[in-house]
Amino acid sequence: MILLKTEAGQRVFKDRSIRLTPRQRSAFILFDGQRSVDDVLGAGMGIAREDIEQMVELGLLGQPGAAPLDAAATAVARAPIAPVDAARSPQQRYQDAYPVATQLTGALGLRGFRLNLAVEGTASYEELLALAPKIRAAVGPDKAEMLDRALGLGVDS
Repeated sequence: MILLKTEAGQRVFKDRSIRLTPRQRSAFILFDGQRSVDDVLGAGMGIAREDIEQMVELGLLGQPGAAPLDAAATAVARAPIAPVDAARSPQQRYQDAYPVATQLTGALGLRGFRLNLAVEGTASYEELLALAPKIRAAVGPDKAEMLDRALGLGVDS
């Protein structure tokens, strides 16, 4: 089966609004509408068929000529951040804040490269919370307000 990047997949890859593993990101690049799934699996990147299936389910990859499957990815990428709510678990806050943090640091370009790598290296709410002051200093308080809300730092909605 031949797959290619969808429009939503290209957008998500650029703005990192959906977290992909490094292997998924590397494999995503190879899907050009000419390579088969087996070609990508055999490229020695350590990608599993389940990883590719997940990207298809998210609408990031689709078959050439098929109707766009990017509705799910668009919905996830554009979903509003949940308002500050003490009932949200740290894991939910992390899931809400991670795409915001990667988008903010990714928009900094080369000057935010190390900060973006640090954000991508986080695996928990606490780790992301520790980076929040650096992100705030780099992007300014206005842009950081959305991150603060996602982290549940008590910014008025």
